[in-house]
Amino acid sequence: MDIVMTIAGSDSSGGAGIQADLKTFQELGVFGTSAITALTAQNTLGVEGIFPTSSVFVKQQIDSVMKDLPVKTVKTGMLFSAEIIEVVAESLKDKDIHLVVDPVMIAKGGASLLQLDAVEALKNKLLPLATVLTPNIPEAEVISGITIGTPTDIKKAADIILDMGVSCVVMKGGHLEGEAAIDRVYFRDGTTFSMQTKRIETRQTHGTGCTFSSAIAAFLGQGLNLREVIIEAKKFVQLAIQNPLNIGHGHGPTNHFSYKIAQGVCEVKIVESN
Repeated sequence: MDIVMTIAGSDSSGGAGIQADLKTFQELGVFGTSAITALTAQNTLGVEGIFPTSSVFVKQQIDSVMKDLPVKTVKTGMLFSAEIIEVVAESLKDKDIHLVVDPVMIAKGGASLLQLDAVEALKNKLLPLATVLTPNIPEAEVISGITIGTPTDIKKAADIILDMGVSCVVMKGGHLEGEAAIDRVYFRDGTTFSMQTKRIETRQTHGTGCTFSSAIAAFLGQGLNLREVIIEAKKFVQLAIQNPLNIGHGHGPTNHFSYKIAQGVCEVKIVESN
């Protein structure tokens, strides 16, 4: 049995965070474990409260799982503070695992999910360990320190991030305009490609980042090559968005059942680049 782990916050409404990660793991046939960094009181309308876990207890959760179960891949989501980021990095630095980092910073409703002083810890402690980083455009701007408005800016930001030690960065393009949503993938060896999907006008997008990154973690845990992993994870999240559950009064959750129902059939246009 392939075992993976999510280190993230709990979403009481079930659409994002630990709950979305574990649903994704289950749908993709891997066994999910977890370490919870914070409890949140939230729904599709927004985050109403955050109660962070102590960094000591986050480390205890990770260590307890790791000493018993052969975890192949770890995915991080909401880490909240510099202290938590530091203990996560310390716990993982000597492990023979893949690490997928989703740099969760802002909730759909606008609430901050990462303290400002934690950004430097993220860049200096965690990113050098990362196999894959999956920032959206606002997150990539914070991490790279540059404003992004064009494809040239995206590549420049990706290069800056790769220089921090990340093996691969997936620059998600959902925040940019255009008929197609374009995610650009950059590897440290200089190779790159993009994934184009039809842009879907919908409010049912709560947890898309969590779902995409946890799908990457699940496929990595099954031993797929990284390029195939990223493309298949894109299909998973695209299907989850285009077949909404339509629940809640705000940004509703994606549909984690869709990939299995559709048997993974989803149109993703791959464009090769040099």
